[in-house]
Amino acid sequence: MINNRVKELRARFDFTQGELAERAGVTRQTIAAMEKGSYIPSLLLAMNLSEIFGLPIEEIFWKSEK
Repeated sequence: MINNRVKELRARFDFTQGELAERAGVTRQTIAAMEKGSYIPSLLLAMNLSEIFGLPIEEIFWKSEK
């Protein structure tokens, strides 16, 4: 299972789901699904989010045992 801090970071940067989605090149629904944990992002999307938030991918996403 992949966990993430996208919702926390989005709030810290004061982005709406739509604003973050536009910056990352995806739909708002993709961001919402990722925040709920029902969508695992592609490596490209993870890299885009890493650039947007200015953090290493490992500080946004991490693997956990189910």
